[in-house]
Amino acid sequence: MIKELIKNSIPDFDKALAHLQGELVSIRTGRASTGLVENIEVDSYGVKTQIKNLASINVPEPRSISIQPWDKNNLAEIEKGIAKSNLGVQPVNDGMNIRINLPPLNEERRLELSKTIKQISESTRVRIRNIREDVWKETGRLLKEKKITEDQKFEAQEELKKLVDEYNEKVKDILAKKEAEIMTV
Repeated sequence: MIKELIKNSIPDFDKALAHLQGELVSIRTGRASTGLVENIEVDSYGVKTQIKNLASINVPEPRSISIQPWDKNNLAEIEKGIAKSNLGVQPVNDGMNIRINLPPLNEERRLELSKTIKQISESTRVRIRNIREDVWKETGRLLKEKKITEDQKFEAQEELKKLVDEYNEKVKDILAKKEAEIMTV
């Protein structure tokens, strides 16, 4: 019963990691990537829609992104959405496409991005701890209902601790890779 409870929590831990990776993709590292703009939401005919659902996004050069809307009426809204985002870039609208040129990151911006990714990774760690607490509460409830023994409770605690440590190590690795990517000139 306990092993099943812990096993059922693994998808929640995986979702927390996937969320972290999704958040970090949208952080600019000095190279162009479609992930920087594809999830930005813009107003399209009164509905908030992600750019990836409105346009074709390409990376023609290492430091530029080209966005070609399928409906030219969305050009201005996409341009506004990108300008309002926290990318720190100015989109250029040529009437057919939107082009974004990524300037090289300066040291100050690199340090600022480093702090941001540390905050994001800490929120993931908090999520992991919350999942652990939910499992721990469920274990306590099972003990009160005499469905498990005290020994099983402590075994579950050890197994859960190992799992949480494993996921925290994964968060640490993801953070280290992204930080190295940002700090590389």
